Amino acid sequence: MLFLAKSPLVDKYDLSSVRFIMAGAASLNQDMMETIANRLNLKFLMQGYGLTEATAASTIMPHDVINYGPVGLLLPNTEMKVIDVTSGKPLGSGQDGEIWLRGPQTMKGYLKNPEATAQSIDKDGFLHTGDIGHIDEDGFLWIADRLKELIKYKAFQVPPAELEALLLTHPQILDAGVIGVPDQAAGELPRAFVVRKTESLTLEMVRDFVAENASPHKWLRGGVVFLDQIPKSASGKILRRELKK
Repeated sequence: MLFLAKSPLVDKYDLSSVRFIMAGAASLNQDMMETIANRLNLKFLMQGYGLTEATAASTIMPHDVINYGPVGLLLPNTEMKVIDVTSGKPLGSGQDGEIWLRGPQTMKGYLKNPEATAQSIDKDGFLHTGDIGHIDEDGFLWIADRLKELIKYKAFQVPPAELEALLLTHPQILDAGVIGVPDQAAGELPRAFVVRKTESLTLEMVRDFVAENASPHKWLRGGVVFLDQIPKSASGKILRRELKK
């Protein structure tokens, strides 16, 4: 999807037969989806949400809804609630928390590992996904990031995916990955790894761009590192453990 949005090679091919794209595995930001849809003149570009422990999708965007950003509505017979990660209490619309799921597609548990199963599925049968997101007023699910990947800066939680989406809007940035680096005073500091389009892009320009477009707790106080490539899995997920190495 990043290739379709950014690569000049796309303009060299006739892709007019492509009318529909559905994306999964890693969340897409709204700007990138709009860029791809306009570039390819797509009728539909949509996301779904699921995870291995739910065996298949849990939400999907309806075909007749054009709304770039959310990952859809709940599938039939599926229940969801969003829980405050600190208090454990259910949250209302628009409030980010951990997503809990219950439905016929949810796994029975981890094979021969009752301890891990008990940590993931509660007594009411809800699967604690470890994903952070919220439900909007219309019932659409929005994904922020993985709970374990949130950067803890002082009293704030910084979703790496949010900063990555911001960085990808810069015309001189081809790709980006963000992690937290340890800091004695703050806990963690956001650090960006960037693949640049031109060598004229400097570290200071990247830091300034984020500072101009994000809240102070999201600034790249952990620095900026230029890479030739962001390490990713076969399905397109950023391998943050590789960035931390």
